[in-house]
Amino acid sequence: MEAEEEKEMDNNVMCLLTDPEDEKLPYAFYISDEELVVQLGFYLQKNNVSVEKVLCIVYQPQAIFQIRPVNRCSSTIAGHTEAVLSVAFSPDGRQLASGSGDTTVRLWDLNTQTPLHTCTGHKNWVLCIAWSPDGKHLVSGSKAGELQCWDPQTGKSSCKPLIGHKKWITGISWEPVHLKAPCRRFVALERYNKMKGNAPERLVSGSDDFTMFLWEPAISKHPKARLTGHQQLVNHVYFSPDGQWVASASFDKSVKLWNGTTGKFVSAFWGHVGPVYQISWSADSRLLLSGSKDSTLKVWDIRTHKLKQDLPGQGDEVFAVDWSPDGEKVASGGKDRVLKLWMN
Repeated sequence: MEAEEEKEMDNNVMCLLTDPEDEKLPYAFYISDEELVVQLGFYLQKNNVSVEKVLCIVYQPQAIFQIRPVNRCSSTIAGHTEAVLSVAFSPDGRQLASGSGDTTVRLWDLNTQTPLHTCTGHKNWVLCIAWSPDGKHLVSGSKAGELQCWDPQTGKSSCKPLIGHKKWITGISWEPVHLKAPCRRFVALERYNKMKGNAPERLVSGSDDFTMFLWEPAISKHPKARLTGHQQLVNHVYFSPDGQWVASASFDKSVKLWNGTTGKFVSAFWGHVGPVYQISWSADSRLLLSGSKDSTLKVWDIRTHKLKQDLPGQGDEVFAVDWSPDGEKVASGGKDRVLKLWMN
């Protein structure tokens, strides 16, 4: 019992030293690559270690990774001549793609934070962009109703425009895994399937009628749950990476959190003073990012249901946000025509 109490005290001390406001993490301690599982005094006595000897004790958090909230703007990148309407990190986190009202898609090198390519070919605003899971292709959709495919290595069009829609293209999604090409997401898919077991796939939709629906398409053509609470149209809905939560952003200036399995309302995040346009999850599902008409980004803590970080600094309305796969960076773009990168 004493050993357990001592270990808990050590963990509390480490948490206070690293981040007193953060969620407590268990720590492991090592001496000469051997984990210390007993009280230090007992270890010294058992191994006949002199009290005058200096021991090197290594500590490690017992968690795979924990993403920290971004808290500062690391760079402002100009280039677009109209509002930035969409941003997306590449799967490997090395490049950033942005779509704009100037009808171009731009690719940026995140190591140097300089432009790589300017992709031209759209006839109207670029409203949405999406990387293929293997990062070898980029697709953009425009207000003119056409899709353009790009080669991220060259910035050139990789095929003829895909034409079929008669009005705006507002969303693009790739098949999660390329079945005919090596893709690291196979590993994630296998882990997800093991965790999911026999539970059916779920889908969430949000509407201009202020409501959302949670679906299980393989089980029923009828919605599993109707999610109500927003007072104005729903702009964006997003499952957390672990599937536990659904987040929604609305013109009613709020971000709401829902149970991803039952659709039950969990919490409302208030703080924006304008419509919330877009949201993005951190890869560990602990933090949620929101961008608003009020020109701010906000980071919300899912555990405490409170504001974790307020990020003013964008010059005007924030239309697009994305969190990098490694959790190190956040990108935002908006009416002021510039991209901003945020880091811890």
